[in-house]
Amino acid sequence: MSGQPSTVPEFPEWPQFGDEERTGLIRALEQGQWWRIGGSEVDSFEAEFGAYHGTPHALAVTNGTHALEVALEVLGAGPGTEVIVPAFTFISSSLAAQRLGAVAVPVDVDLDTYCIDPAAVEAAITPRTKVIMPVHMAGQFADMDALDKLAADAGVALLQDAAHAHGAQWQGKRAGALGSVAAFSFQNGKLMTAGEGGAVLFPDEELRERGFLVHSCGRPRTDRDYLHSTTGSNYRMGEFTAAVLRAQLARLDDQIAVREQRWPLLASLLAEIPGVVPQGRDERGDRNPHYMAMFRVPGLDVARRREVVDTLIARGVPAFVAFRAIYRCDGFWKAGAPDESVEAIAARCPNTELIHSDCIWLHHRTLLGTEQQMHDIAAVLADILHG
Repeated sequence: MSGQPSTVPEFPEWPQFGDEERTGLIRALEQGQWWRIGGSEVDSFEAEFGAYHGTPHALAVTNGTHALEVALEVLGAGPGTEVIVPAFTFISSSLAAQRLGAVAVPVDVDLDTYCIDPAAVEAAITPRTKVIMPVHMAGQFADMDALDKLAADAGVALLQDAAHAHGAQWQGKRAGALGSVAAFSFQNGKLMTAGEGGAVLFPDEELRERGFLVHSCGRPRTDRDYLHSTTGSNYRMGEFTAAVLRAQLARLDDQIAVREQRWPLLASLLAEIPGVVPQGRDERGDRNPHYMAMFRVPGLDVARRREVVDTLIARGVPAFVAFRAIYRCDGFWKAGAPDESVEAIAARCPNTELIHSDCIWLHHRTLLGTEQQMHDIAAVLADILHG
């Protein structure tokens, strides 16, 4: 199309850092104790991150996948149990359950929000179901009202995979205030990061203490006699990671505010492009931190989508293909898979089949750009699809 920009000016870099992170690292260095049992950074980060999300019961761990594993172990997932997960998600959601010996049961997602479909969850509940694991996709809360009721009626636990949902709100409440366990990731691309890291938010101190034992090789905090009281592993976060995350948390609100301003503009511009459908929003999710700017191009095949993504990148827009359906990954079938074929699962996950084939996402740093850059993104995409 004539008049379309050839490239988009450079977006803000990610990760972002400054003197706050430097100060934190020096503070952690000079305290003389570099692991959580002697230092203060992890304890302080847990208190701050928990308070920010509505609970005093936070546990910092090594990464987001381990956060899910710790949470699932505390909730009783293991051999002989099933964990219901969305079919459209990063594979850690299922692998965490499978690593514990549980069966991961994929169910379909909503075609508008890309979050787990409560009706599909209800159909998948069996006497073996131990945990329902919604993923708050790209910062959009799953339907927590419906999922809470389903979990309560079935007598099973609800575990929020909140790896994309730092600072998100559901009807004014953040993940830690919703009465269920929530797990977060601080991997390099996440909304706040120290390269790696994770956290689990618990609704009460009893569960949190069980999590502490699991994350520290089953060893109580004050133990001096190697009295390992339960199973577990070493999932402890280090002091340097926590120091960086404390600084990252302090800048999160301002970044969310910018992304919440930019996404409605970008979404409206994308929706004007023939054939482009932006991710929808459940307005009960009244604060969305926008981990990704996601949209579908229905009818786009996998090869053409790769061409579109590669061209977006070449023209200055950091773009990615969407997650592959977990049941279409070889690793899903290595352990803890349901007794079904790929095609049988695909047949009951029609929305996942569409989204994982024709969805594209843009890095959240695009939404830290200027209003003009939102126009430029849309113009470049329109040119690629229809120029």
